[in-house]
Amino acid sequence: MASANANMQAGAPQGGQPKMPKFNFSWIYIIILITLGVIYFTGDGKNIGQGPARTASYSSFKTYVDRGYASRIVVNKSESKLRMYVKGENVRDVFHMSLKQTGPNPYLDIMYGSVDQLEQFVEQERSEGKFKGELAYEVNTRNGILDFLISLAPVAFFIFLWFFVMNRMGGGSGSGGGGFGIFSVGRSKAQMFEKGNTLGITFKDVAGQEGAKQEVQEIVDFLKNPKKYTELGGKIPKGALLVGPPGTGKTLLAKAVAGEAEVPFFSMSGSDFVEMFVGVGASRVRDTFAKAKEKAPSIIFIDEIDAIGRARSKNPGMGGNDERENTLNALLTEMDGFGTNSGVIILAATNRVDMLDKALLRAGRFDRQIHVDLPDLPERKAIFQVHLKPIKVDSSVDIDLLSRQTPGFSGADIANVCNEAALIAARHNSKTVGKQDFLDAVDRIIGGLEKKTKVMTEEEKRAIALHEAGHATISWFCEHANPLVKVSIVPRGRALGAAWYLPEERQLTTKEQLLDEMCSLMGGRAAEELFTGHISTGAMNDLERATKMSQSMIAYYGMSDKLPNMCYYDNNEYAFTKPYSGETAKIIDEEVLKMVNDQYERAKQILTEHKEGHNALALLLIQREVIFADDVEKIFGKRQWASRAEEIINENDNANPNLNPNDNDE
Repeated sequence: MASANANMQAGAPQGGQPKMPKFNFSWIYIIILITLGVIYFTGDGKNIGQGPARTASYSSFKTYVDRGYASRIVVNKSESKLRMYVKGENVRDVFHMSLKQTGPNPYLDIMYGSVDQLEQFVEQERSEGKFKGELAYEVNTRNGILDFLISLAPVAFFIFLWFFVMNRMGGGSGSGGGGFGIFSVGRSKAQMFEKGNTLGITFKDVAGQEGAKQEVQEIVDFLKNPKKYTELGGKIPKGALLVGPPGTGKTLLAKAVAGEAEVPFFSMSGSDFVEMFVGVGASRVRDTFAKAKEKAPSIIFIDEIDAIGRARSKNPGMGGNDERENTLNALLTEMDGFGTNSGVIILAATNRVDMLDKALLRAGRFDRQIHVDLPDLPERKAIFQVHLKPIKVDSSVDIDLLSRQTPGFSGADIANVCNEAALIAARHNSKTVGKQDFLDAVDRIIGGLEKKTKVMTEEEKRAIALHEAGHATISWFCEHANPLVKVSIVPRGRALGAAWYLPEERQLTTKEQLLDEMCSLMGGRAAEELFTGHISTGAMNDLERATKMSQSMIAYYGMSDKLPNMCYYDNNEYAFTKPYSGETAKIIDEEVLKMVNDQYERAKQILTEHKEGHNALALLLIQREVIFADDVEKIFGKRQWASRAEEIINENDNANPNLNPNDNDE
């Protein structure tokens, strides 16, 4: 099949069909030139460019000759027609227009009766001196067959053009699919890999996701050795659905399956089934499965299956899409139509599993849902090790620290960190990529690009320093707040300042932990009010996060005093009504307001108790613009609730330079 595809791409004939020549516009020019040449050499083209031709009666012809208007007469005996050429000075008398308008050599076409009478008339006019031109005779070499063929030439040309265009639109797709045009619109667009190892990706290239790899590894093992499972009476799942957030490696897992399974692998996107023509999607589904059955055992991979697998509408008048639903129905039929042990496995990927139709997820179709979640700490470390292989790193790079500083990062984000660090090192003309380059890359991705040229007044700079110092102070004295890494007042992206933390990865979060994080968020606004006497718009992001956190605690987690143990979560995003009454909504709003303001007052109280330390921290920020956890420790002392994450921060703080305005390369 691989060789067949290569031949197809090179233009070789497929399936015994004749090889069509490649279209070239020069063909049209050649045909036009040949047509003009035929017309010219058969007599119709000899007078091209000689001016307009008009007909006249024989009596008008005798009048014009008698008045001396004729310059030359050409007689065609076979057609009983003559052509009288008019003198230039008499053009206006005959055609009622100027010579510039008629062009050179204007003439009249006249039908005559008898050649003898015509010759007598011309001789008489010549003897009287009224006609002094030439009387010539034209021989017509054309015959009836040639005239018939010439008349059919335009029709034949357009018939040839029609067949050529239709053949180009319908052909060229070969057996591998992927054709284009109206006649191949129903064919599958799946890209087939006869041997997936041509991709060069195996399970070794997929770091982390051990559970997901184990699930898909079982599918590969079945395709390689099906008797191992069928002899015991087991049935291999017909389909596996890879579910997870964007960038977690769902498509990479599918490529690894293609690389490991030495069977044909058909890969396509859900949008490849979608077309403007009715019935095309269902036709492509059937064609894809037909080709997969021919190559069985084989694998079909559909990326972003939610494009065609979205839940069908119960109300036809509420946004239903007949074509998409017909495509889904065809997919459901095909997945449940072939035999259990036919050797065709369906893999699909989506990050919107809640949008899929329930019939698609039932047992017998997608029997397994393989969750590909965001990597945890050990998995991030393994992913860093994979992406650091092609990068020249020095001895200062600590993979464990990088893994801890990237919580919530997907595999794609980690790959971006490694690439960004290499670009930063190259920008600084470094021979290797160091630890600081990676830290700068993390800051760049989280906070955005530094804007050193952003102009700020001294008053604004002081307000930002007080705000960020407020966050750092509160997080230092709250037991469950995330450990501080560094604080910066250098503008990044849309933020004028930022505080970096190293959050602990928890499977469960308590109410006390959420309240401490909320108090830390309110520390910036509280510091502004306490130490500047006014509040600003700089706390918008803090207020937004604190409000959403409190709403989740009250409406979803049942952590409210007035609404304890109640959850109003509704996963129907298209619902027009809330799952609670208006009175309950009022209570939720009151509880959110009370919870946020309680933490705001608590933040003000902590800042008042540590006023001197906070002011010292703000002054240090104004001087250096960036400070680290050890600077905060020198002011407030060692944090009472030190964690393993903070120990790692302290171990690596000595390697972080204490930046000042003169040597700040951030």
